[in-house]
Amino acid sequence: MEKKKFCIVGTSGFGRETLTCLIDVMSNTALKIEDAVVFLDEDGSCEESTLMGIPVIKKNEFVPQSFKVVVAIGDPKTRKKVVEALPPETEFTSIVHPSAVISQWVEVGQGSIITAGAVLTCNINIGKHAHINLHTTIGHDCTIGDYFTTAPATNISGNCEFGDYVYLGTNSSVRQGIKICNDVTIGMGGIVVKNIDEEGVYIGNPVSKLGRK
Repeated sequence: MEKKKFCIVGTSGFGRETLTCLIDVMSNTALKIEDAVVFLDEDGSCEESTLMGIPVIKKNEFVPQSFKVVVAIGDPKTRKKVVEALPPETEFTSIVHPSAVISQWVEVGQGSIITAGAVLTCNINIGKHAHINLHTTIGHDCTIGDYFTTAPATNISGNCEFGDYVYLGTNSSVRQGIKICNDVTIGMGGIVVKNIDEEGVYIGNPVSKLGRK
């Protein structure tokens, strides 16, 4: 039986970054990256047949039995729509960069991508289809929902609890023991020092809800 290839869904910025992560993952194998990976152009936006030397396939060429899939689309809600639009027999996999430091007491849901320099300590549970971006740190005893996303250099202290579709912007920080509900975006450099129980976009130090008077 032919070995399944990796399929990166999404050809934009994070999709290409995910390819660089896979290159490092496969660096100690004999596999050629161009023979082991494809991009799936799920929205028809890529006009090229190859991207960074990797074949690009269209939706009508996607045969789920042939691939292990990650959805590398930054926006959590868009990522969910793409995941749910794929055939039900699609096999999702996770990708973890070899430089990431993750203890044995961390559970990461299927379809997740953890990039270079991330540090996840202990007793952490992360849901499905998460993106943990460059140099993110997550402290002990955190529970995190599905489609969670961090931008680079996010710092999360221990004993935090996040719902689904939470997005933490570049250089954001979360104090120990914080709870954040579903559908919350923390802007770049945002400092979270109180629980957030209302969906929306929050910015500043400390953060406040955007648009609130």
